[in-house]
Amino acid sequence: MQAFIGQKQDQSQAFLEDGARIPITRISAPTLPVVAIKTKEKDGYFAMQLGLGIRKREAKGEKAPRFFREVRVAETEVKQPGEMINATDVFKIGDIVDVSGVSKGKGFAGVVKRHHFKGGPRTHGQSDRERAPGSIGQTTTPGRVYKGKRMAGRMGGKSATVRNLEVVEVTENSVLVKGLIPGNKDSVVVIKKVGEKKKFVPLYKEEVKEDASK
Repeated sequence: MQAFIGQKQDQSQAFLEDGARIPITRISAPTLPVVAIKTKEKDGYFAMQLGLGIRKREAKGEKAPRFFREVRVAETEVKQPGEMINATDVFKIGDIVDVSGVSKGKGFAGVVKRHHFKGGPRTHGQSDRERAPGSIGQTTTPGRVYKGKRMAGRMGGKSATVRNLEVVEVTENSVLVKGLIPGNKDSVVVIKKVGEKKKFVPLYKEEVKEDASK
């Protein structure tokens, strides 16, 4: 099994044992139930559907998961519905992962913010064109604006993946990754293992010394 689901929690910073300061993101990854499975005979591939959280409004007194995500697995890794999976069964310190989620919605944005356009000059009569896109088409030929032209519009709120992040800590309830991931707080993310880092520097943890006078 190479993937797990969780919810983005907080972003902070930490130090490695070599003194380097790194950005970190904490992902809540509690033990998850297997809700359903897919087999090659019936569906054409092997996968497990995992459930996360609990619905606020329960139907007929039954506790149903709030979110569902499908994870591809090998035939030998398929578990039966009702079984539980833990993050420590999937990841370990030093793993390289891709994290996918839905990016934060920014609303309607111009081309400077949305596509990093440089904008026009302030001089030569261009005082009102500083954040304008400039020319968007050609003349008589083709006489139209091409599809996919980068223009102002709704920004964010789309599926996004940040690749090659490093797992620096794994517990039964959370996964700590080096770097930042897409989405708002408590948004659902999929963590997919893609490799392992050979030269891994662990997090610095301050040792708590016991008081000898007690």
